[in-house]
Amino acid sequence: MATFPKTFHFSVSKQCRLSSRRGQVLSWRSSGESYSAYAVMLLALIVFSVGIVGNLALMCIVWHNYYLKSTWNCALASLAFWDFTVLFFCLPVVIFNELTKRRLMGDLSCRIVPYVEVTSLGVTTFTLCALSIDRFHAVTSVQTRPQQVESCQSILAKLSVIWVGSLVLAAPELLMWRLEQEVSPRTGLPVDSCGQQPSVTLPETLYSLVLTYHQARMWWTFGCFFCLPLLFTGACQLLTRHVADENAKSIRPSSSSSSASSSPKKKQRRERQLTRTVVALASVYAICSLPENVWNFVLAYSGVEVGVATRALLALIGQFLLFVRAGATPILLLCICRSLGQFTQKLSFCCHLNVPNLFYFVCRTQTKFY
Repeated sequence: MATFPKTFHFSVSKQCRLSSRRGQVLSWRSSGESYSAYAVMLLALIVFSVGIVGNLALMCIVWHNYYLKSTWNCALASLAFWDFTVLFFCLPVVIFNELTKRRLMGDLSCRIVPYVEVTSLGVTTFTLCALSIDRFHAVTSVQTRPQQVESCQSILAKLSVIWVGSLVLAAPELLMWRLEQEVSPRTGLPVDSCGQQPSVTLPETLYSLVLTYHQARMWWTFGCFFCLPLLFTGACQLLTRHVADENAKSIRPSSSSSSASSSPKKKQRRERQLTRTVVALASVYAICSLPENVWNFVLAYSGVEVGVATRALLALIGQFLLFVRAGATPILLLCICRSLGQFTQKLSFCCHLNVPNLFYFVCRTQTKFY
């Protein structure tokens, strides 16, 4: 019977223990990654389902009702359209990349997804500003006749300012992002990621502009897409409240009968409801946008060194907050706006009947929101 030295037995047993420990670590990592993947999938499915249904319901309510054709309602429908676009096109691409480490449509999605997301931020910014101006104009207006349904040309002209401005401001995103591929040292498989690196093949003037945008992107995003809508909305709300209080003081002594004071009270009640809508939209936007801006400044100016995995995780959280805002905004509008909520209940009742009654109800109802 062959005999082996003791040192050989010791080295073999040590290698076996090390390999078993490595297998336990790898199995723990794989199980941890599978749990995180299930959590990401579940959260994405909830946000996707709620957001798609809510935004579609809001668009159908506004666009299929003749008596809801106003700048206010169409601005909300426009916001719902871009939230729907972000959820429908960007969310699946981001989740697929997070789970498989591969990028759908390659370099094209690396450019389109940030462009659509930044355009959505621009649409939200300009919509909040437009709604705030509309509230101030409605309170300060002395027009006593009932508001008529606006023409399509007037509504499209106002919405085109929001859309064109947002699309133009987000245009540098198309030239700044590019696909980066590397091999994972743990699995040996290719990993796709999107990096902010302007292409050197661009013309010199265009390259310098994109490079300047890349260097100032953090401050530009913070100033234009965070500070501007919140400060503008806050200033308009303060002015609107001041004017409304002055109007209430002037109306109170002159109103002698209850029938004469019922109409101003109804108008004030409606104005307060619409003001709460603007404040709620701005609050949700601020809550979902603040964390990303905070950690961007912390990482840029605190000198804290973080790894690539941590930066990727923070970027994923920032995108998820954007998706959550896109899914929560229509639900918030349907809950705050009384007439929209009543319309949604009637619409859901018609859905339980049949499809022809649903379309008949959507096209013939005359529920007024504004």
